Amino acid sequence: MTSTLYRHGVIHSAADPFAEAILVDGTTIAWIGADDTADGLAQQADEVVDLDGALVAPGFVDAHAHVLATGVALEGVDLSPGAGVGSLADVLAAVHGAAEDARRGPSTVWAQPLLGFGWDDHRWPEGRAPSIDDLDRAGGGAPVYLARADAHSAVVSSSFAEVAGLRALPGWHDDGRVAGAAHARAREVARDVPVGRRDELYRLALRSAATAGVVSLHEHSTPSTDTREGLTALLAMTGDPSSGLPHVVGYRGEACVTSDDAHEVLAAIPGLTGIGGDLLIDGSLGSHSAALRAPYTDLPGADRGTLFLTAEQVCNHVAAVTRAGVQAGFHVIGDRAMDEFMIGLRAAVDVEGVDAIRGAGHRIEHAEMIDAMTLAGLVLLGVHLSMQPAFDAAWGGPDGMYATRLGAGRAASLNPFADVAAAGIPLAFGSDSPVTRIDPWAAVRAAVSHHQRDQRISARAAFRAHTRGGWRAARLEHTGAGELRVGAPAHLAVWRSERLAVQGAGGATSGWSTDARAGTPLLPDLDPQAEPPRCVRTVRAGTVLHDELG
Repeated sequence: MTSTLYRHGVIHSAADPFAEAILVDGTTIAWIGADDTADGLAQQADEVVDLDGALVAPGFVDAHAHVLATGVALEGVDLSPGAGVGSLADVLAAVHGAAEDARRGPSTVWAQPLLGFGWDDHRWPEGRAPSIDDLDRAGGGAPVYLARADAHSAVVSSSFAEVAGLRALPGWHDDGRVAGAAHARAREVARDVPVGRRDELYRLALRSAATAGVVSLHEHSTPSTDTREGLTALLAMTGDPSSGLPHVVGYRGEACVTSDDAHEVLAAIPGLTGIGGDLLIDGSLGSHSAALRAPYTDLPGADRGTLFLTAEQVCNHVAAVTRAGVQAGFHVIGDRAMDEFMIGLRAAVDVEGVDAIRGAGHRIEHAEMIDAMTLAGLVLLGVHLSMQPAFDAAWGGPDGMYATRLGAGRAASLNPFADVAAAGIPLAFGSDSPVTRIDPWAAVRAAVSHHQRDQRISARAAFRAHTRGGWRAARLEHTGAGELRVGAPAHLAVWRSERLAVQGAGGATSGWSTDARAGTPLLPDLDPQAEPPRCVRTVRAGTVLHDELG
């Protein structure tokens, strides 16, 4: 075991908000304090790092990610607006270029489909999504799978549809769009890679996360995104800090009816934290599959989306998983889906008792549409919320996708971070990668700058949701992770930032008070015009995962 002294910097610690140095001894934090006191420790430390003003802060936790899908997307064709894709023509040009590159390879046989991710047709000048005919022409006959930005629907080419057997499945559309069961099958084919290749993709995704200051991810595995064997391998691969990879918390989205079902899942996947996570009650707003009380405003008729689980199924699953002693979790986006969840949860309370349900710390993922009555029920029953601020940044606002799907009035109520925080509901932030990229500071900025001013929260509250909140959501708060204090695990990241500040909701900054009673640790300036913070070292339990300091 070795020790590292970091000094001449700014330490983000509520235990000592004016600390300038921190000592990591083995896997834990051994000391935090002033530079003048650090002089005596420097002689004893195995490594002394001159921070030169850098910020040392708790490492981020991404509370909702899909590791294999993230790895696949990192090596696929990036069709997101962030990659400069702003039209159907851009998408087809990217597909054509990728197909031509593949043809110049050593073989003309398509061993793997051409995969693209992140397209969002909301503002495209053509006013429509890609079609099967478009992909057949652009790909020149290649098997092509292009996932929409929300990952709840996709468009495929003719050859991919034939290989995957999609045309006879529910959710197939003749224009090549796949949703529901057809999309689940398409995702299985897209992620079907040999074991060695799968492990490479895990490492690619996790190392990318480490460069963003992430020390832990919550993997939300489902049968369409990964196998049981894959999740088992991922948890084993990351179980020890010596792996050089971030810690992974495992959730598996398989519905249970009895506690025997739950125990079977737990036996099959050692180290599982919860059964659920991305267990879908509904779909997404972008793909018109989120279940709503009132119809979508941009669809004809009375389409209100899709419910994939009933309240009875929710009740059975919650009761079964509670008896098995682990967390349940559900993907919930629309308000009708939230109603169904609450009916099922209350029914489970009637079976198991309020103390058992509350003590289990069950989770909802996304929870974009929450009213006051639902908030009260969530508080009473101890439900944790895992939310994604980047969703509001990408799709909120009067001209955003949410307003198109729902109308301005309903859209204005989405992602109510301030209401959730004020209610005292445990809150954790994540990316839902690859739906949005793993960029925690961008998520913190999005929460501070929510499109609705009354739903903005302070930078400190958002930062805590993306650090300590993630450990709490996984029921690991007892370890002390998520804070820099003596005796806590040394999960931290070192950041270069042009300016540090105390920032309230809306991004308003204040100068740092020298009054010790202020007691508010500093964070990077998150003004949109400021240079983003740069991670120069990520440390998990004393082990360096990413390093630009050397």
